[in-house]
Amino acid sequence: MKKSKRLISLINLNILLLVYSLSSVCSKIASQHEFMSLKFIFWYGLVILILGLYAIFWQQIIKHLPLNTAYANKAVTIVWGILWGMLFFKEVITWNMIIGAVVVIVGVVLVVMADE
Repeated sequence: MKKSKRLISLINLNILLLVYSLSSVCSKIASQHEFMSLKFIFWYGLVILILGLYAIFWQQIIKHLPLNTAYANKAVTIVWGILWGMLFFKEVITWNMIIGAVVVIVGVVLVVMADE
């Protein structure tokens, strides 16, 4: 695969994973509302919508990338989860989280570079 097409596919994959990670934010917000209230249904419905779109676009992404590269990149959602927790829920980022995120990113980079 051409490097430019591969790069575009990797960028698209990471945008997709960013959107996918938002399903966890919506899920946590839904859990803060009374079960089956309108707010709960809205936020949980958003989770289902995001996961549905993710499933459709994931199929398109894996047509253009090696499967091990695509799955290795899914670990990046851990980094997004840390950022979303800080931004939306005022969670504190610890050194252990930072070290873990760095390990994840290094692992993803190593897998992606090995597939070139």
